[in-house]
Amino acid sequence: MAAPMESEKTINVGELSDNKVSDIPFSTLNLMDQLLGANKNKTSSEIRTFGIPHPFKQKNELLVEGVFESCTFKTVISCVLGFGLGAAIGLFAASVDPVDPDKLAKQRARDVLKDMGKKSFFHAKNFAVIGAMFAGVECLVESHRGQSDWKNSPIAGCVTGGAIGLRAGLKPGIFGCAGFAAFSMAIDYYLHSH
Repeated sequence: MAAPMESEKTINVGELSDNKVSDIPFSTLNLMDQLLGANKNKTSSEIRTFGIPHPFKQKNELLVEGVFESCTFKTVISCVLGFGLGAAIGLFAASVDPVDPDKLAKQRARDVLKDMGKKSFFHAKNFAVIGAMFAGVECLVESHRGQSDWKNSPIAGCVTGGAIGLRAGLKPGIFGCAGFAAFSMAIDYYLHSH
């Protein structure tokens, strides 16, 4: 390693007094004094924002934003939307059910509507539970990991599918876990790739 040349001098500006700073041909302090003047503030106490200017959020806006981002809100919304989707699927399933030709003459509109209501409620209840469980677990996993990436959906899908499948036994629980995880990952990939 070569020794530093003797003609090069390193000047520490912090150690110089005010009259010696002016002797340096070009320095940041000299430039600031020439541009701003000696009696001007060189720093600003204002908060600096970059990009498009926007007003700062009020406390009530931050509170509403916090509520919308909470796991409880996401779980409840998923439960309600799952209930609505399940009711619609139940109505469709009840409308395409085969009708026994022997009972066709005896069927009344009230009985048909009652059967449609039962099937709609059955599907709505199941979709609400699945939606709430998946959204709640995904939000908790995301909060625990501190990352929002592709791993959260398969983990939540595995927990949800496994919990639903465990009611029928261990093997259906494992298949439910794998199936829900694969489906969740495929949907997540599709939604984030487009």
